[in-house]
Amino acid sequence: TDGSTLDLIVVDVSGKGVEAGSRSLLLSGAFGGLASAVSPERFLPDANGYLLRQDWLEGFATAVHLHLDLRTGDFELRKAGHPPSVWLHAGSGRWSVLNSDGPVLGLIPDATFEVVRGRLLTDDALVMYTDGLVETPARDIGSGIDKLAGRAQLLFPSGYKRAARILIDQLSSRNDDGALVLVHRRSPV
Repeated sequence: TDGSTLDLIVVDVSGKGVEAGSRSLLLSGAFGGLASAVSPERFLPDANGYLLRQDWLEGFATAVHLHLDLRTGDFELRKAGHPPSVWLHAGSGRWSVLNSDGPVLGLIPDATFEVVRGRLLTDDALVMYTDGLVETPARDIGSGIDKLAGRAQLLFPSGYKRAARILIDQLSSRNDDGALVLVHRRSPV
């Protein structure tokens, strides 16, 4: 963040165990530096180029990148092979899936990534997560996204305090890792 904007990136690396953990740690530092050095529209293409140059055997990752103006609530969201984010609209009590197109990072040179733009209004929330929270052997990803959005919507009346932890506890599976970030625009004080 530069005080007026915030960049959040949720990444899910390929593989399991120590190797995936090591790649995850390396990418955390590299992507953090990259996000502060390039414009939002360049982040995913440059992250893709970085992964391609690593030439890892299992070197791909999915990602979603949120660029948020903290003053206005305007945002840009781009994804790379990652599950779509969910937008909870406080005014209507409804939710929408923010789907954009973009390939997995580290597989296709010169990839392009669509942008979804919007404005978070007071009490709106945006949920970014990994597939481990919505996809299981018994549940397809579409049904899992519906379940996630429905559970998040139920939290709205009581506020979003500890909402990410509550959603992870309710939806996580033993078959895959799961991560979730919930961005909530509160009323001005």
